[in-house]
Amino acid sequence: MSDEAVADADEALPVPLAELRPALEAVLMVADQPLDAVALATAVGYPEHEVVEALGALAGEYDEQGRGFELRNVAGGWRYYTRDALAPVVEAFVLEGQQARLTQAALETLAVVAYQQPVSRARVSAVRGVNVDGVMRTLISRGLVEEAGRDGEHGATLYRTTTYFLERIGIVSLDELPDLAPHLPELAEMEEELAPAEDPAPETTDGEEQPDDA
Repeated sequence: MSDEAVADADEALPVPLAELRPALEAVLMVADQPLDAVALATAVGYPEHEVVEALGALAGEYDEQGRGFELRNVAGGWRYYTRDALAPVVEAFVLEGQQARLTQAALETLAVVAYQQPVSRARVSAVRGVNVDGVMRTLISRGLVEEAGRDGEHGATLYRTTTYFLERIGIVSLDELPDLAPHLPELAEMEEELAPAEDPAPETTDGEEQPDDA
């Protein structure tokens, strides 16, 4: 590129809004992919050659200071990376949440979702007899439960288990879940328990058989 072209490109840059190095750090901090010098120069409003120089200086400073991260130029793009020497620390942090055991409440809630999905939070709460909002948030954050649209009648958000749930319990599909029928009360008993309380039965009339007191 000729000096004239470089000068024209520099003149086309927007006016810088901040000092160069802090501006580069701010942009790189939110970038979800490596950014080349041209993209960074456009973002911060500085000439490309100044940006390249500043990037090299920042990378050198991080190395000299022994920071937990480093700035690398990989495949033509700049990005922050965790320093290799600290990989065990990061791995322990990431895996801790995945290996933590679910509470009894979370397991019970997950079971309700698995067997009745798609199901609303209100329905899960009704089955368990307690509010499950907090537990559902935990299951969603752990990747075991996800949204599955809305109830056409009430507009409530519905939930279902994820493929990660299947992986964790070691089955291919929900059809492989064990049958709960042997462990559940008769349907008539469940309906009776869930039904609203009715008026007391009328007293028996003469001629009807009375129950024994014993």
